[in-house]
Amino acid sequence: MALLESESIPMGSPAPDFSLRDTVSDTKISLADLQNGKGLAVCFICNHCPYVIHIQEPLVAVARDLKAQGLEFVAISANDYANYPDDAPDKMKARAQDLGFPFPYLIDEDQSVARAYRATCTPDLYIFDGDLKLYYHGQFDETRPGRGQAHGGDFRAAGEALLAGQPAPANPRPSIGCSIKWR
Repeated sequence: MALLESESIPMGSPAPDFSLRDTVSDTKISLADLQNGKGLAVCFICNHCPYVIHIQEPLVAVARDLKAQGLEFVAISANDYANYPDDAPDKMKARAQDLGFPFPYLIDEDQSVARAYRATCTPDLYIFDGDLKLYYHGQFDETRPGRGQAHGGDFRAAGEALLAGQPAPANPRPSIGCSIKWR
């Protein structure tokens, strides 16, 4: 397991466009389909990473709460599932259904979307404002596997601040996790 921090990306950067297959509904979902004028959380996750497993249930809870307030959500996996079969689309679908993901779980088969977002690890978490400009790119919270119960405080606070029309959090801490498994 190669441990990495998320890459620093300038706030205000536009969300790269995409159109990817949702592993649950088996339909294509694009960035435009998710734009609601209030904001969008884009979460690069996977099934097998212990850092994602650590946050996945709290992420579902935070997503439910923030979606109810108007923040849209999407999760994307870009891992090479030929070499990491736990991240295959059928396993993604099963995970999303088992945990009741309140958001689409998309597969980035050619890894082009992860590259466009400059995603480096799982989880790699972004929040874009209503104009799809980067508002937050950072950690879910300060906990790590084996070090505290995940709660999503940093990520939740950023989403709530956006929805309340407040400035973006200053100096967010980068996300930390397993490297994306590139082909």
